[in-house]
Order: sequence, then C-alpha cells, then structure tokens
Amino acid sequence: MRLKDQVALVTGGAQGIGLACVERFVEDGSKVAILDLDSERGNQVVSRLGHGTMFIHGDVGDKSAVDDAVKQVVSHFGALNIAVSNAAIVHSADFLDIEEQDFDRVLRVNLKGMFLVGQASARRMVKQESGGAIINMSSVNAVVAIPNQVPYVVAKGGVAQLTKLMSLSLAAHNIRVNAIGPGSILTELLESVVSSDDAARNKILSRTPMGRIGTPSEVASIASFLASNDASYVTGQTIYADGGRLGLNYTVPVS
Repeated sequence: MRLKDQVALVTGGAQGIGLACVERFVEDGSKVAILDLDSERGNQVVSRLGHGTMFIHGDVGDKSAVDDAVKQVVSHFGALNIAVSNAAIVHSADFLDIEEQDFDRVLRVNLKGMFLVGQASARRMVKQESGGAIINMSSVNAVVAIPNQVPYVVAKGGVAQLTKLMSLSLAAHNIRVNAIGPGSILTELLESVVSSDDAARNKILSRTPMGRIGTPSEVASIASFLASNDASYVTGQTIYADGGRLGLNYTVPVS
C-alpha cells in the first residue's frame, strides 16, 4: 500500500474533497486524523472507517486549535507525516459590495488557516527528523477569477505563493510542499446545483474540454500521489485537475 504506516492530518475532511482524501489515504494504508468544525459528520466518518482514523473538532484559523490538533494527532498515532490543508469557505458578493468582515473571514480560513496548519505540521516533521509531505488545496481560481468570489479568489492566489515559499523554506528538512488546483468538482454542493439547473450545468461543461465534471476521488488520487514516495522529487508545484479548463480560450459545445 502506497502510504502504509504513514500518519496524515486532513483539514475539512468531514465532507467533499477532504473526505475523499481521507478515504483514499485509509485505503492506501495511512492512519488519518480529520480536523473539522462539523463534529457530527466527522464522527460519522470515523465510525464508518474504523480505528485507523480519529476526529478532532477545531478551527484552522485559530493557532491554538491548530497547535493542539497536531499534538493530539501525535499523541494518538505517534507521528505526523502528511498534512492536507483543505478546509475552506466561500462568500459570494461583487467587489463593490463585499463587506470587510466577510473578506477577512474567508481569508482567515482559506489562507491564514493553511499557513497555521502548514507551520504547525512542519515544525512537528522537523522535530521527527523524518521529512514529510504537505499538500495545500488550491483552485483554478489561483489563476483565473470569478467576479463575485472576491476573497476566495484572492486567498487561492495567496495559496499558490504560500506553497512555493513553504517548499523552498522546508526543502532542507526533506519536507515536500505541493498544491492541487481543482476545477469544477462534483461535491455535494455542486451536485445539488447541476442536478436541478441545466443552465448551470451547461455553463460548467462549456468551459471544460473533457466534457464532464470531475469527482472528489480524482482529486484524492493526486493527493495520494503527492503524499507518497512516487512524488519524492516533486515540490513547490501545483497540479491542476480541471479537465483542461485553464488551457481553454473559447467555449466548447455541450451535448
């Protein structure tokens, strides 16, 4: 198994892409801790997946909560080898209308949270002297932009640079830092939209050359690769899983 005897921390792992990463890591032999605010879903995941998993209730934007989560992981599993920063929130508003508190709230989770999780995890990995892998969940919106997703787009742009910076700072400690930039992925939220709104579905597909929406498990497969020794010479990179979207400068017909 690709991640046998490894210990991973996945933020926002109670649902969506984070949950898919948790499930894939367990399948690949890793022990996994989930850090999330949704205790009900998080505990349900642990009940389903078994003793090789644990749930920690915590806010990634709170340094003390993040530091405590890393301590709990090490206390429970004995080490920390992989950290996946996936937790994120959104707030929709046009640039002229967005409120300062909403801008700050999104960046606190989506950018500051990745800094805090990355730093706390890396400090533990350095202490272990065994290296490690950190994966930041970015987005195609680190490159392109959606006008009414102001703080989300800004945060993802910051994640791209944070990933590069971390990779350079931590290379000497044998800690690799990479990011994944998903395009449109069929999470529960998106599925609820496209299943009832043909116009929304067609809009997504018109910008996707592969002609379909991606799945959380496809993103988790990339996370598994980046966390493993198969990616031992890969650091500072963002892998965009977008069905060809970023290379497109026209729309495609939708059947």
